[in-house]
Amino acid sequence: MSHHYSGPDFGFPHGDARLDLTDLYAFPKPGDAGKSILIMNVHPSASVNPPGLTTGDPFAHEALYELKIDTDGDAVADIAYRVRFSASEGGKLTATLRRVDGIQAAGTGDGGQVIVEGAPVSIGREARVTDAGDYRFFAGWRSDPFFFDTQGARNNLQFTGDDFFADKDVCSIVMEVPNSALGRQNLGLWARTLDGVGGKWVQADRGARPLQAVFLTGAENAAYLGGEPADDARFVAVFAHSLQHAGGYTPQEAKRVAGTLLPDILSYDPKRPASFPNNGRTLTDDAVDVFLPILTNGKVTGDKVGPHTDLLGEFPYLGPPHKG
Repeated sequence: MSHHYSGPDFGFPHGDARLDLTDLYAFPKPGDAGKSILIMNVHPSASVNPPGLTTGDPFAHEALYELKIDTDGDAVADIAYRVRFSASEGGKLTATLRRVDGIQAAGTGDGGQVIVEGAPVSIGREARVTDAGDYRFFAGWRSDPFFFDTQGARNNLQFTGDDFFADKDVCSIVMEVPNSALGRQNLGLWARTLDGVGGKWVQADRGARPLQAVFLTGAENAAYLGGEPADDARFVAVFAHSLQHAGGYTPQEAKRVAGTLLPDILSYDPKRPASFPNNGRTLTDDAVDVFLPILTNGKVTGDKVGPHTDLLGEFPYLGPPHKG
């Protein structure tokens, strides 16, 4: 529900769970201030409405999974990391990671400098990690680190502390990146998925800050998920309307608060400790308890759920999948 299932009343992007962006994390590498950990999670293992499991095929080979990085504060990407996956052969997949800089980073395509090629995708519990120079790379099923009382959210925000995600999995793309490759200290990050089934790349999903696309986009959900952060000012009125309804804000205050949530970019300074919403996002940051007071104008302050205990102390940091 951070961005899982794109909200309780929306289907998966383009009807494909593998294209569904769930969460974005960014934090300094523990024990090494010269590197950062960037995590893009997609494809939740289970859906809420209708309830049930999604496909066991982790990533779509017809898709592009992309992390965008803005280095100059204009909400336009200056660096892009792109991941494509092979078709499954005997249940095995591989991944290729590319990097693009400059004006091409803001565009759409699957080209770029190859950083990692033919990296094995982890299907089971073992984390298959690929080293490439100063980079480390992982892709595959992991225990979902997101924690939230989803059913409480669907019950008019009446929370009981029942963590829907305690036994759920997600497909993770994890990169260890030297800070020298990130351009500068004050960065803006977001992730997106693109669908290439129709012969051209079409953006299916995007996001950075957790939860807001679920609760605030309303009828503009499809336009929002297909949009660009540089154009997010057009959604201030939509967000403000939802905040008025959910939190009882005045129109003026709702517009002001909506403006603080857009553009949908995760701010990150690699030289500072990570803590959402001020700088990046760690796997234990309680993003729900940050967002709920905003959504409800302080009426609801939390969902009574805390971080998961199966996280790892080393790369790729997310715990092994439950279903493995």
